[in-house]
Amino acid sequence: MTNTTNDTHSLFVGYLLWLFGFTGAHRFYFGKPVSGTIWFFTLGLLGVGWLIDLFLMPGLERSAERRFTAGRYSYTLAWLLLTFLGLFGLHRFYLGKWLTGLVYLVSAGLFGIGYLYDYWTLNRQISECNAVS
Repeated sequence: MTNTTNDTHSLFVGYLLWLFGFTGAHRFYFGKPVSGTIWFFTLGLLGVGWLIDLFLMPGLERSAERRFTAGRYSYTLAWLLLTFLGLFGLHRFYLGKWLTGLVYLVSAGLFGIGYLYDYWTLNRQISECNAVS
């Protein structure tokens, strides 16, 4: 049986990132960079918002599924690469951005600033790469 939904973001990965949710990682993943930034600077609204998100996660996932379109590049894989290996630029290599991937590799994600920038923009970058391919 095939899945007819737009499968771009994984609820399982959302919950995995929720474990680090006081940093806003799950909110960035589901395309909510403003609230992700608020979570980052307030430690998930002092933990209260983080706990509430445990129950809001399915809705965040559905919203991301409606906003983003599946294509050649996997949102989930790119986000896992960014979250756990982003300082080395692996997510950029995956998206075919070899030059910036090399820069990230030798500069620890442009000294962390590029790494944070990609948290804000990775969903858009993936969408643009999927539109080209």
